[in-house]
Amino acid sequence: MLDANAAVIATFTAYLVLMLTIGFWAYRRTADSSGYFLGGRSLGPWPAALSAGASDMSGWLLLGLPGFAFASGIESLWLAGGLLLGTWMNWLLLARRLRVYSFEANNSLTIPEFFANRFGDRRHLLQAVAAFFVLLFFLFYTSSGLVAAGKLFETVFGLDYQIAVIVGTLFVVSYTLFGGFLAVSWTDFVQGLLMAAALLIVPVIAIQSDGGVSAMMITLQEKNPELLTLWADNTGQPLTLLAIVSLAAWGLGYFGQPHILARFQGIRSASDVPSARRIAVGWTTLSLIGAMLVGLAGAAYVDSNLGGQLADAETIFMVLVDALFHPVIAGILLAAILAAIMSTADSQLLVSSSALAEDLYRQLLRKQATQGEVVLVGRAAVVLLALVALLLATNPESTVLGLVAYAWAGFGAAFGPVLLISLYWKRMNWHGAIAGVLTGGLVVVLWKQLDGGIFELYEIVPGVVLASLAIVVISLATAPPSATIRDGFERYRQALRQP
Repeated sequence: MLDANAAVIATFTAYLVLMLTIGFWAYRRTADSSGYFLGGRSLGPWPAALSAGASDMSGWLLLGLPGFAFASGIESLWLAGGLLLGTWMNWLLLARRLRVYSFEANNSLTIPEFFANRFGDRRHLLQAVAAFFVLLFFLFYTSSGLVAAGKLFETVFGLDYQIAVIVGTLFVVSYTLFGGFLAVSWTDFVQGLLMAAALLIVPVIAIQSDGGVSAMMITLQEKNPELLTLWADNTGQPLTLLAIVSLAAWGLGYFGQPHILARFQGIRSASDVPSARRIAVGWTTLSLIGAMLVGLAGAAYVDSNLGGQLADAETIFMVLVDALFHPVIAGILLAAILAAIMSTADSQLLVSSSALAEDLYRQLLRKQATQGEVVLVGRAAVVLLALVALLLATNPESTVLGLVAYAWAGFGAAFGPVLLISLYWKRMNWHGAIAGVLTGGLVVVLWKQLDGGIFELYEIVPGVVLASLAIVVISLATAPPSATIRDGFERYRQALRQP
């Protein structure tokens, strides 16, 4: 890996100072809980689109997907295609409707609060259950990001791992703590640009250094022709239907990710959604293609220059950066990894703090809390949650990374069907909603514990299917929504018709 020389350190330091400056700017524009948790619903199409994409992809985009493409070749297209389709469908089916309905539903700031207002959750049981799932899954998500950030700081600055994790946590917490949603969204906007640029530059230079596209394809063909096959794995075994569905089904998770959905709620106007959708889909397309090319170009480069051996496939991006770029440029490209990690960790901390402050503290503990008090509790929650995540992350061998795989499925199954159906079906009621949340979340957790046969199917598929069935069956088997809830749905539909 790169030495922690002055050029790399200077590049990293400049990047981190920029993030903190954006956080201070956002702090001066944040006065109430709506501003802290949703930025006063003021995001234009570009920051909304790029911050949604950057908070979605995380370090997985620069580490996980290139590593998968390095090891599996063209098979990774199934996964990338599922993610791209999920991104487009999420913006198409949810973005505009959620922006309109969350505002009409008493200006709901969080997904659990939207559920409560949408279904007349007077006892706040549905809201509390949803907030619990948010806190549970995001603690593991965030801690895994802090582990990755710690390892990156360890590599670049030569710090002890424990110190590196603490340093990385301090930077993420600092701008999230003060600036809230605006800081998170605008830093994610910058980080999204940096991530996309890095994913386009690195494979282009790697391919050129290895003699061009034709030479890369010849090298891969000689290395392992199965890397260039869409319908078989890297050992030549045909991909089963379960395997293909499991890879593509990652796209189903988008409908329930609170940190992405918050961007839909915070966009300036429903009329901005089509522009934001085009930007988001374009960014995602370029980034996914770039990530796959990093893996494929890396496989050819390693075979030609490193004897075909690489201890950890997920380090291929860093290996190429180390081998091909001047330290100053390398520092910028490595900062893209930090950008990917920070852009997700900050969003997760903010959504988790909003669940604690808005959905639990205000609704269950102190209904008369002022706006300033809720913001203060939200900021305290950022620190508290970061400390818990930090404790989980201080062990470099932490097993929380193994839980991230079904955290995505957990959110997708617990929240996705409930949210999607609630925006389209007037007959859905409170009983159906809570049945959907519980069914989706529990099916994912239980399915993950089983293996063999049908249980090799990615757990989000049965989670989404069974949660959807639970919503429909329970809603039809219980009393229809009250007149107040039906009237609220009609106001939302009328608002949708407005330009």
